[in-house]
Amino acid sequence: MKKEILNCEKARSICLVETLAKLGHFPNRKSGKEAWFLSPFRSEAQASFKVSLRDNYWIDFGTFEGGNTIDLIVKLNQCSVKEALVFLSNETSGFSFQQQRIFEKETVRLEIQKVQTIQHQALLNYLKSRKIPISVAKRYCKEVWYRNKGRTFFAIGLKNQLGGWELRNKYYKTSTSPKTYSHFNKGHQNLIVVEGMFDLLSLEALLEEGLKDNDVIILNSVAFIKRIMPFLGNYKSVKLYLDNDTSGDRATEYLLESHSKSTDYRATYEGYKDANEKLML
Repeated sequence: MKKEILNCEKARSICLVETLAKLGHFPNRKSGKEAWFLSPFRSEAQASFKVSLRDNYWIDFGTFEGGNTIDLIVKLNQCSVKEALVFLSNETSGFSFQQQRIFEKETVRLEIQKVQTIQHQALLNYLKSRKIPISVAKRYCKEVWYRNKGRTFFAIGLKNQLGGWELRNKYYKTSTSPKTYSHFNKGHQNLIVVEGMFDLLSLEALLEEGLKDNDVIILNSVAFIKRIMPFLGNYKSVKLYLDNDTSGDRATEYLLESHSKSTDYRATYEGYKDANEKLML
């Protein structure tokens, strides 16, 4: 009987850690949120290839390429998406993958029910607990109701450039497909780059003049740095407000080396992991 070929949605949800293991690549170290590997694309002595266990996304900090399971196979095998789907579907090659179940935070099974102005008291309380002004949150985000596994949930949502959503509430952090960066383009000559939704909201509250006279890109994952590179040349200055951690250090270094108009502004929250951590203390 002919093997049924996986569609893109199912293939994207295949666990990256299991995929890499079946290809002979195992993590050098692993935590509850991420796993670090020696890059499968080259020889190296220090692990620079990270898999987010929550988002099931990989990023190679040696080249700042990243993506999902399909992207991994396309790059490893130098093949088309169609060929990657056949490869992942082929039982004779020894592949019998389980779908990503870590934290039960898949990005492909969520169904958006409605989108509206933030008004639910639980979300308002959550914003207050993070010291985010309600007016700031309403400027950039929405209240998003969605279904997952037959249950309805609501969250603060930030829309990305492909129509997907980053979703946050007090108890849950997830996203919908397709996942990519968000870009608030108002035609300004200066650009601010941040990693996540709450970095954006916190900077608006933390900086004396907020984000006035600046466009903003929210990466939503440092895996998307290469996707934003074509936009950077359109700006006179690029201000980097990434996290004070290993990923943020590498991403900042990459952008500083890749774009001469980039400047590291993380001194704004020196001693803290990110802008929200400083805002809350």
